[in-house]
Amino acid sequence: RFMAENEKIAKKLIQELFDSLGIKDSFDVTDSEESIDVVINSEDPGLIIGHHGDTLDSIQLVLSLMLAKKLGEFKRVSVEVGDYKKNRSDYLKNLAAQTKDRALSEGQEIFLPNLKSWERREVHMYLSDDPDVISESVGEGKDRTLVVKPK
Repeated sequence: RFMAENEKIAKKLIQELFDSLGIKDSFDVTDSEESIDVVINSEDPGLIIGHHGDTLDSIQLVLSLMLAKKLGEFKRVSVEVGDYKKNRSDYLKNLAAQTKDRALSEGQEIFLPNLKSWERREVHMYLSDDPDVISESVGEGKDRTLVVKPK
């Protein structure tokens, strides 16, 4: 019941945001324990994704803030359009595996700059139980970089 209420609130806020942005696409909303997931059914996903996913990230952030204000608690919002995040997630798993192999074969830290926070999180989660390497984020703000190093 509580989740259905969150979904209803989220749908209303998303529709308001989309109307003000001129986005006419339909979308589906699912509320889970971890996050509110939004899947946009778009004819032109590139417009919503933007350069390197910047527009998509901005939409997620704005929706998270709007929802937090309305619900009185912060809940992560994940927006997917045109399988962008799924494809990016597959790419990140491969990147994590290749970086692990490089760190072990070269016996040193390998730095992965220019990843968004959710991308760093994916790599950390992928390597979290690995017996051979550890991953951590270093730096601040835009300069935050993921490091993979042998244990």
